[in-house]
Amino acid sequence: MERIALFPGSFDPFTKGHKSIVDQGLTIFDKIVVGIGANSAKHGLLTVENRVRLVSDIYKDNPKVEAVAYHKLTGDFCREIGSRFLLRGMRNTVDYEYERSMMLVNQKLYPEITTVLLFTPPEFVAISSSMIRELVSFGHDTTELMPEHIDIKNYL
Repeated sequence: MERIALFPGSFDPFTKGHKSIVDQGLTIFDKIVVGIGANSAKHGLLTVENRVRLVSDIYKDNPKVEAVAYHKLTGDFCREIGSRFLLRGMRNTVDYEYERSMMLVNQKLYPEITTVLLFTPPEFVAISSSMIRELVSFGHDTTELMPEHIDIKNYL
């Protein structure tokens, strides 16, 4: 049976830290679906379509990674794509508490889905999507915070 993991998030934008979690996950799973949650009430830096395009560009040569937008509960989307695993990344104890709470709720609603938590490597712990959004809004270069060969300006 193929081990498919869903890596859900808003990914506005997808950072070096996010990429590190996907890359670690590829050593465990046969396929990773980067699920980009679409919340019509939120207007972020990038459109959902451009977030999907950004992740797709990063992994264009890797058929084991697919970027997809979704508009439903994450557990329901997991079931839809045939995934029994939620892949999540942690940078710190605040992330841990949030992920633990989400895992407990998901266990009740979707007992067949296992949450797998991976640690963000130390060199990427300080990188966050909100930091990148703030820097971009003030015209700063974010090249060092983004995955290789990704210029955020091409997705704005």
